[in-house]
Amino acid sequence: MPAKIISGKAIAQEMREELRPEIETLKAKGVTPGLAVVLVGEDPASQVYVRMKGKACEAVGMHSETVVLPAAATQDELLAVIDRLNNDAAIHGILCQLPVPDHIEEAAVLRAIRVEKDVDGFHPENVGKVASGDPAGFRPATPYGVQQMLIRSGVDTRGANAVIVGRSNIVGRPMASLLLQRGEGGDATVTVCHSRTKDLGAVTREADILIVAIGKADLVTRDMVKPGAVVIDVGVNRVDDPSKEKGYRLVGDVAFDEVSEVAAAITPVPGGVGPMTITMLLYNTVQAARQWVL
Repeated sequence: MPAKIISGKAIAQEMREELRPEIETLKAKGVTPGLAVVLVGEDPASQVYVRMKGKACEAVGMHSETVVLPAAATQDELLAVIDRLNNDAAIHGILCQLPVPDHIEEAAVLRAIRVEKDVDGFHPENVGKVASGDPAGFRPATPYGVQQMLIRSGVDTRGANAVIVGRSNIVGRPMASLLLQRGEGGDATVTVCHSRTKDLGAVTREADILIVAIGKADLVTRDMVKPGAVVIDVGVNRVDDPSKEKGYRLVGDVAFDEVSEVAAAITPVPGGVGPMTITMLLYNTVQAARQWVL
């Protein structure tokens, strides 16, 4: 039987509708949740993503601001923008689109954003809170979105063998922290794989829940997946395809067609994890705004 498709697009829309009443309640108290996105350079993919964030904010009634700096902007110029946003009462969440140009120290930028406005969840203090299970910490949007997809799709993580392929600070590591936490969407037994993992397929075949975020097109094939597993594909890769108008198509890190024949459930690319990432940024921004009125 073909795998059930876990639609991030549908879940994201459902969650955004759930946000509307809380946003209206905050507005009635004089607070309109505001998200600021800072982009350095003119990377086309980043520009599209930033525009999508702005449109998502407007769609649910939130305030948004986008600051675009030239690729040659200095670190001091970027930090000055962050400082202004840190002190802007209309802005409750700040994120700097990564990666930044090589001449800018990424760690310094992430540390500069006020912890209570760090809706990306990358400030060291928020990383520590998430790792320790402190609910006050902002959970990074992509792993937070994956966790919500599992919960809302009825996937029981308690006691499940969860294997994560990829150890990045953006997805892999915080994903492990969330799955390890006690309670809904947690209590899993977690293994994290990476480029040095020996016999990757042997490890992934033990997974009840397999989350792949390594950035290699079609890396995970049918023989690497246990029949009946739930597969979450975080990867987004461009592959050449002359039949497409743009000359390419998007694929994930999982060979979708063949893996969907053995998995119990699987996320598509596109339309899977991507829409959830933006939705969870909205959730984190509303959480940040809520803290202002408490």
